[in-house]
Amino acid sequence: MRNSLIILAMSILLFGCKPHSKISDELKTSIQTNESFDFVKKKALEIVKTGFNAGDGYGEVWIRDYNTFIELSAEVYPTKSLKENLRVFFRLQGEDGNIIDGFIPKEKAVDVEGGYTYIYNDLESTYCGHKNTVETDHETSLVQAVYKYVLKTGDKEFLNEKIGDKTVADRMEWAMEFLLNHRWDKKHGMIWGATTSDWGDVQHCHPWGVYITENTKYCLDIYDNAMFLIAIDNLMELDPSKKEKWQLIRNDLAKNTMKYLWDNENQKFIPHVYLDGSPFPESFNENEIFYHGGTAVAIEAGLLNKDQVKISLDKMIANVKASGAGSIGLTMYPPYPEGSFENKGMYPYGYQNGGDWTWFGARMIQQLVKFGFVKEAYEQLQPMTNRVVVNDGFYEWYTVKNEPTGSGTFRGSAGVLYKAIVMLEDAVEK
Repeated sequence: MRNSLIILAMSILLFGCKPHSKISDELKTSIQTNESFDFVKKKALEIVKTGFNAGDGYGEVWIRDYNTFIELSAEVYPTKSLKENLRVFFRLQGEDGNIIDGFIPKEKAVDVEGGYTYIYNDLESTYCGHKNTVETDHETSLVQAVYKYVLKTGDKEFLNEKIGDKTVADRMEWAMEFLLNHRWDKKHGMIWGATTSDWGDVQHCHPWGVYITENTKYCLDIYDNAMFLIAIDNLMELDPSKKEKWQLIRNDLAKNTMKYLWDNENQKFIPHVYLDGSPFPESFNENEIFYHGGTAVAIEAGLLNKDQVKISLDKMIANVKASGAGSIGLTMYPPYPEGSFENKGMYPYGYQNGGDWTWFGARMIQQLVKFGFVKEAYEQLQPMTNRVVVNDGFYEWYTVKNEPTGSGTFRGSAGVLYKAIVMLEDAVEK
């Protein structure tokens, strides 16, 4: 009995839920002998060894990307390298606590009319930063990245390191308070952002769409608020002394997120709750759209129960079948109609408007494993690993015809896919 209880406790600790249902010997063998898994893990390690920028199409180190491959980087880089990247984000922290989106060496920062407005700070001599202001996940991504770094390396002392006149721990909380002070909607008790598609950082207006403008339409969405919930949990675990303050905020935020964004009748998240009116015509029913990425992150934030996770998965699979896409990494279904976004790359099934991103699809796989859906996780993971083998790389996203597009060394995809495979392999071992 004692051993059984220990196994039960370990399972709950490792996976955050009840132990997995019995896994058949056939499924276990199939997972353990899957040749594409070994190829993908080896390839992921090769790619992550080559740097910290998002991929070969980018010069910057982005925090929303680094957050998803810092654990993989820890397999091949010393802690000092991982830590230095985190320091740069803190050195370039704004006077109101905000966190930049990405940083680049000063000599590579080219000022182009209509391009990025670069951010400098006396604390940082080598790099400058920029911030895509339409998105609200930079602060939460950094907190999550620090959390993963500490858990992976055991370097909890990093939290006490001073950068300027503040410790890393204090700067993390300062970043979170920026969201409360400058991105908080008091009426709904949630954080707001611009109108983007699911987790994307391109708003509906402006040909580029990464900066808030006079035409921005403000709204609440599931991705930003779920990311905030995860970051709050991480912050409290790293520093239990902050729990009294942040637990109340977390409880209210979780309650309000489900109150305003969860469509109980349709068992899905509403894409947006608008604060000053929708930018789309009344004839367009936005709630027909199912957000795959935001739903996966909401599951990670603990907002859905096991039954709701299964319903969400079934909807994702149905969407893949209806669209003809390659995997549940499909950003959303159906996509926004032609012309909904001024950015020309945001056509239906293009880029963040229905493109297929392993970067988020593999996060859903991780959650399926955590909830005990091992068979389903294995089935939905294979299309993602198979195309890495076929295309010999981790592409940024795939078209609805499963054609690779964008950077072929997208480290975010490598990071989440590697982790999904390891979690699945660990599940059948345990």
